[in-house]
Amino acid sequence: MERIWGGHRLASLFGKRTPPAATVGESWEIVDRPEAQSVVRNGPFRDRTLHELWTRDRKAIFGNTPDSTRFPLLIKLLDAHDQLSLQVHPPEKIAAKLKGEPKSEFWYVASAIPGARLHVGLRKAVTPEQFGQAVRARTVADLVHGIEVKAGDAMFLPAGRFHAVGAGNVLVEVQQNSDTTYRVYDWNRIDDNGKPRELHVDQALESIDFNDVAPALIQPEGELLAHIELFEIQKWNLDAAREIVPPDQFAIICCLTGSVRCVDVDLRPGEFALIPAALMDRRVQQREQGTTLLRITIPGRGD
Repeated sequence: MERIWGGHRLASLFGKRTPPAATVGESWEIVDRPEAQSVVRNGPFRDRTLHELWTRDRKAIFGNTPDSTRFPLLIKLLDAHDQLSLQVHPPEKIAAKLKGEPKSEFWYVASAIPGARLHVGLRKAVTPEQFGQAVRARTVADLVHGIEVKAGDAMFLPAGRFHAVGAGNVLVEVQQNSDTTYRVYDWNRIDDNGKPRELHVDQALESIDFNDVAPALIQPEGELLAHIELFEIQKWNLDAAREIVPPDQFAIICCLTGSVRCVDVDLRPGEFALIPAALMDRRVQQREQGTTLLRITIPGRGD
């Protein structure tokens, strides 16, 4: 996905095939959207879309995953050569009112230049009126809380958190299957047509949590980075073969460093695979020293 803030590091870091002149901001790696689909690369389900698997082979592929119309996660790689707009994604009740989609998300910093920052939450609590005044005065960037980050850091963003990805970050993003974003401020950028991008200030004022002050980076609990109703994310340092999940459960793996093998599939950094619930050989193993991965699952009923 070309973006005004994108760059070229998805190609240089992960070998993604991108047009040389394009500023690519996002690679949608696991996606079940009306406008985009993941497609099975090989095996008995070759050329089937993720939506076809979700609707036709739910139990065999996804086990006891809670029901939804589409696969409930969207997983991306982001290359923020420039900073993204200051924005918010709506909580569930507000999204329904505004005819949008709710979105909570998780960021893992795969790479960051020295001094790169994430903008998350507010520096201090403000009222919607004070926030609106800052928007009109074009000083709203002074209200956002910034955190300097490095590779390996992680952040959870509940719906309603005011935020932006700072310049110089490459992220793995795990999110609700949603594409609703309300922009508040876009740093006075002009697009290729010489126009500023659309803002959605009224919708953002309804969506932002104005008591969300100075959130902190995730502090891992062993291998666990995040566990909410929507997803669980672990980071593994893979120094021996391990079963990725118990039988009858599925998982998505993202290779971060080194090389991961599952059955006869090898993954390099920035590559993803979906491990079906019905797969018999569920072991993952390193192909190189220093191999790390993210394991992404969806808690089942009763978890």
